[in-house]
Amino acid sequence: MERAKITCRRHKFWFAAFAGFILWSGFIFLFNSDAISSRNEILMISSSTRIDDRVFPSEEDGVDGQSIDSDHAIGDVVGEGSGDALEVEESGKDSRNTPVKRSAATRKVKKQKAKTRNNPKKRPVLSASKAKGSGSAMNVEEPHMETRNTAGKSSEADKEMVRPDPVACAGRYILVHRLPRRFNEDLIRSCRSLSPWTDMCAVLSNAGLGPQIQHPGKILPRHGWYASDQFSLEVIFHNRMKQYDCLTDDPTLASAVFVPYYAGIDVARYLWFNASAKVRDSGMRDLVRWLKVKPEWEVLGGRDHFMVAGRIGWDFRREYESDSDWGTNLLLLPESQRMMVLVLESTLIYDGNDYAIPYPTYFHPSSNAEVERWQNRMRRQRREFLFSFAGGPRLDKPDSIRGQVIDQCRNSPKQRCKLLECGLNGSKCYRPIDLMQLFQNSVFCLQPQGDSYTRRSSFDSILGGCIPVFFHAGSFYEQYKWHLPEDHREYSVFIPEDDVRDGKVSIEGELSRIPTKRVWAMRKAVIQLIPSVVYADPRSNGMTLDDAFNITVKGVLERIKRLREEVARR
Repeated sequence: MERAKITCRRHKFWFAAFAGFILWSGFIFLFNSDAISSRNEILMISSSTRIDDRVFPSEEDGVDGQSIDSDHAIGDVVGEGSGDALEVEESGKDSRNTPVKRSAATRKVKKQKAKTRNNPKKRPVLSASKAKGSGSAMNVEEPHMETRNTAGKSSEADKEMVRPDPVACAGRYILVHRLPRRFNEDLIRSCRSLSPWTDMCAVLSNAGLGPQIQHPGKILPRHGWYASDQFSLEVIFHNRMKQYDCLTDDPTLASAVFVPYYAGIDVARYLWFNASAKVRDSGMRDLVRWLKVKPEWEVLGGRDHFMVAGRIGWDFRREYESDSDWGTNLLLLPESQRMMVLVLESTLIYDGNDYAIPYPTYFHPSSNAEVERWQNRMRRQRREFLFSFAGGPRLDKPDSIRGQVIDQCRNSPKQRCKLLECGLNGSKCYRPIDLMQLFQNSVFCLQPQGDSYTRRSSFDSILGGCIPVFFHAGSFYEQYKWHLPEDHREYSVFIPEDDVRDGKVSIEGELSRIPTKRVWAMRKAVIQLIPSVVYADPRSNGMTLDDAFNITVKGVLERIKRLREEVARR
């Protein structure tokens, strides 16, 4: 009997304990539910404008405060659809501070959700790497258009930060045309069909910089280096323009108008496929028809407009309508002749409208410190070879001196020349790490003409602190006048082509006779040139040094200013 009573008391004790635990758990849940709900609502609001500390357009704003139009939207390429989901890490804010904001936050979230449902075209434009969801996820390696870091609607404080300074921007305002997407964004979206030989999706990834260089070893730093294609400048420049500090939508303020048409990417689709001249010219003719009816065109008849065509000028100067002739007639259209067309190599026709700007290199720094560290490293670099050459012969060009250059390098005594020959199977000539190692280990880098006057290698050699040796004035001196010192003897060596072709000169002999003091002075000048021949990472605005983009914009604005003054004097 006594044993039964004890068992009954134990059952009552455990029942009471269980009931108490249930009541305690319910009390804790009710106490914290309001704070958790309010915290989540604040996160939902912040996610519409900031992700990983990057500012993006909100649902109510387009780029630079404009509404997003489906035909003219500029932003990251992501799949569209109502099923897009966004993963956001919690910010770790103390939830005890959020309940007082609950009512206002709830109203704002409901209002934003309603607007999104009613107008799907105005959903936030997000980075491809952040977009998740059925039917809309993209591989992070896909190319995408970068949104300006300063665009979007986050707070009044942010708006004040991104508003251009009227004093600093006087005479520097640029209006960027919002072209129909077929002239730029659609070309990027169709990257897989742009070339049968090259993975253009990889080439145009990372805002046009291309894939980041992996396993750089001791040759290159881990950050800021990309396998950039020499013909990707249109995308890089466009994304840099979105970071420009004096953008405007007011035509009356604009000193210049930028036309973000990817002319080089457009025509490259047809150059090797026997496309007719009419097909090759179709995009450019559509563009000028679109421009002519815009009020901005009427101000100076297009003379204040400029664009980047990321190939050499000869690709856009087809003189005849024959289908067998190379390239397009972009530079010869009456309307485009009024505009400035920035190319990788000018045709050197002095009454032309094409202006040369540097090729993209492998280095795209995000800060001044990255540039300074690299410059210091090149100053300390020990150089094993007197001179070097990376390239192949031009057997189809009888006048080319490539063959003589290669022979002189091969026959150099004591291995004073290093040859990295292109055109061979598995050649290291096409690997950025091997090229940069060659340039870093050489005092002089030979830069003869190739298929045209200029070479991307000239800029890569400067990047490696190697003194370039030119054989034709059109290869550098007559091209990049905005970006180079007027006296080319400060940073380079010139040996006339004819002297090499006729066997009158030994390249090694010429270079060996240069005094050591002058060699050090030239190398110092070359290393100082590095910031002016690289394009900073378009996804960062941390670099304040004048890079190739900034110098180009200054040159464009100065030329347009002179045109305005000439018009005013008439």
